[in-house]
Amino acid sequence: MENLALIVLDRVMQGGAAYADVRGVERHTEDLAAKNGQLDRFATVESQGVGVRVWADGAWGFASTSDLSGEALEAVARRALDIARASGKVRDTSLDLPPRPGETGRYATPVTRDPLLVSPEERLDLLIGCSQAMQRRAKVRVAQAEMQILHEHKWFVSSEGSRLEQVIVESGGGVAATAVGEDGIFQRRSFEDCAQAGYEFIEELELLAQAERCADEAEALLAAPVCPTGRQTVILGSAQLALQIHESCGHPIELDRVLGAEASYAGTSFMTVDQLGVLQYGSPAVNITADATLPRGLGTFGWDDEGTPAERIPIIERGLFVNYLTSRETAWWLAHHAQAAPAL
Repeated sequence: MENLALIVLDRVMQGGAAYADVRGVERHTEDLAAKNGQLDRFATVESQGVGVRVWADGAWGFASTSDLSGEALEAVARRALDIARASGKVRDTSLDLPPRPGETGRYATPVTRDPLLVSPEERLDLLIGCSQAMQRRAKVRVAQAEMQILHEHKWFVSSEGSRLEQVIVESGGGVAATAVGEDGIFQRRSFEDCAQAGYEFIEELELLAQAERCADEAEALLAAPVCPTGRQTVILGSAQLALQIHESCGHPIELDRVLGAEASYAGTSFMTVDQLGVLQYGSPAVNITADATLPRGLGTFGWDDEGTPAERIPIIERGLFVNYLTSRETAWWLAHHAQAAPAL
């Protein structure tokens, strides 16, 4: 795959690109589930492809293909160049992409037990055992357990000399119990987690114990009193807190969204550039960090999709908004235009 990526890179540079990068990806995913003591689904998906990004005539062009034949690779290189040149004719802003040294290296998820070497039978036995444990509760009518595995092999090459290889492995699983009362009212309790790790993470989840807990709690909720109304003190579980941070801070600090690139799809952002270093986002006790080096993180990598090394960057410091998530393009824009930028 690396050789194919280099072939495409040569084609676009010979075609006149000022800069180009190419990604080759091979991905394998497995989704296994049990329901009420039986196999519910087992899906395996294999995919591969090459994507090329070109900077030519002051604009970007991108094209991709899952056909790795010589003709298809030639065509994808031409298409990326054609798109960049067509975009250059209608661009209304200028952009500089300062050169930087290329990166070389390899990153792989630390794995103790390769999940793909654990037989489907062993994995299914665990899931069926979880569903049967939940079914032993008298009021549990639906007992579900599932497991997902991802293995992704990626190559990145660029005209700046980057030659990067990364192997990402993700493992995750969960259980869910639905209990039904005599009045037809039902309650559901579930648990799930996923990490960039091997099958050892699945074992650490102790899904059987989680299944029994979820079943007990689903039954208990049938008899639980209604939540009180009025102003109350609320303790957020970690999963809910993660969701709040993802939505209320994660998306708003995407600088391309702030600049309007996603306005047609997902809106803009209240964390506009005039608020950088000014907005008191939370109390002095609030600190949020974008960390691509965190062990087992689903957003952890050696290099991102532009070949930039992983970093740990503060976003909120003592409640103050101090940084964005950027690409090379938006980082350059911020460094040169932030002072004169209008609020969007």
